[in-house]
Amino acid sequence: MSPRTGRAVSNPLGLAVVGLLMESPMHPHAMAATLRERGLDRVFKLTTGSLYDVVRALERAGWIESLETVRVGARPERTVYRYTALGREQFVRWVDELVRVPAEEYPKFLSAVSYLGALGPDGAVAALRERAGQVRASLEELRREHREVLRAGEVPRLFVVEAEYAVRMQEAELAWIEEIAGDIETGRLAWPEPGNGWVRAGEETGPEPQETEVG
Repeated sequence: MSPRTGRAVSNPLGLAVVGLLMESPMHPHAMAATLRERGLDRVFKLTTGSLYDVVRALERAGWIESLETVRVGARPERTVYRYTALGREQFVRWVDELVRVPAEEYPKFLSAVSYLGALGPDGAVAALRERAGQVRASLEELRREHREVLRAGEVPRLFVVEAEYAVRMQEAELAWIEEIAGDIETGRLAWPEPGNGWVRAGEETGPEPQETEVG
């Protein structure tokens, strides 16, 4: 049990696993394929190892249980899982908590922005413009994938609504980056002069080294 949350399973990937099993029983390989098809590997950190670790943890906690073992052709046997009554109860409680209560998160980008002044105006603009290009490309890909999923008509909008949230978040980030970069270029965002406690890229970061006499 996680000491921080008091929950038997705290890895968010567990939420995805139980959510999939509430649609239908499946084996881990099918879980991974479904998550990737829906673009949920953007939401949950998904690797083969992490998925199997979470499945084992969920089974130990009694949230899911094995239903049957199947074999297709010469492929290895695969265990098909289903959710339990306890798993459904904990899943609903977890989703309700995450929606209601904002969690403290520590984005790496926000950490870097806190010290944007260290790059100097030109360096900051260059870095922000490069990030903007990458965010824009990611946003276009996310929009395209979302449109394709909805156009296929196989998945209700409610099941991929997180993609709409991700689009809005990336749109907001892109707008902010472009606004700040523009403000730096036009001088609307004031920049401290060197020597006011700010160190720009390429400048010395400490006092001159002291020479040591050798006796």
